[in-house]
Amino acid sequence: MKRRTVVNQMDGLIALLLFGVFAACVLMVLLSGAGAYKRLVDRDDAAYNSRTCTQYIAARVRQADREGGVSVEEFGGAPALALTEGNGYLTRVYWREGYLMELYTSADAELAPEDGEKLLAADRLGLSMREGLLTVEITVGNRADTLRLSLRSGEGAAS
Repeated sequence: MKRRTVVNQMDGLIALLLFGVFAACVLMVLLSGAGAYKRLVDRDDAAYNSRTCTQYIAARVRQADREGGVSVEEFGGAPALALTEGNGYLTRVYWREGYLMELYTSADAELAPEDGEKLLAADRLGLSMREGLLTVEITVGNRADTLRLSLRSGEGAAS
């Protein structure tokens, strides 16, 4: 009788041990899957933000592309994209403290970079203009994108 009780207890203990091993394996698979999912979401968010930044800048430049409408200038110690409108107003697109910023103002207003609106998170923005070719380098997360736009206004683009 005693022998049968010991065998039954051993069978129960082995079943409990197998269930514990199975639960630990399931937990490890779930945790590794959650980590992989988080990395994928972070990568996709950075790619989305980078593409959104470059497409935003491309759309703004295309809107302002006319003689003297697009230039790169210093604004607050950093390069800024200056988009001049015919009615005496100016839009500046620039980078400040981790954000792509925009400031819409009259051309003769004295405003500081902190007065602009935050558009999107970005780690770095590089702007250069040579012979009607605008080069925009933007970094979001670990993703760096380069956008090159040839201005249709040709020689009317300011440097």
